[in-house]
Amino acid sequence: MPDIRRIAVERVARLMEFAERHASERPELARDAVLLAMRIARKARVRIPYRYRRLFCRKCGTPFLTPGSLRVRVRARRSTHVVITCLRCGYVKRIPALREKTK
Repeated sequence: MPDIRRIAVERVARLMEFAERHASERPELARDAVLLAMRIARKARVRIPYRYRRLFCRKCGTPFLTPGSLRVRVRARRSTHVVITCLRCGYVKRIPALREKTK
């Protein structure tokens, strides 16, 4: 069983790197690679590595590697957070912005 998960993580990493390389010139091919990586991770029940998680939309799979694919805002309401909006499907991702500790 661990072999299946290891192979799945390797394939997800390769597909994400492929999507990064081809996002600017062939965005649909990059989107298909991201969707395939998401399916592989879901089927093998593994998490997508953290470094790739913020590079695409969870809802539609659009890579956030080209200008015009996302909007980024910083909000100070409640606790300070970064709001990333996918311009293709409208999905909103909120990421808490942690303040650095002062000595």
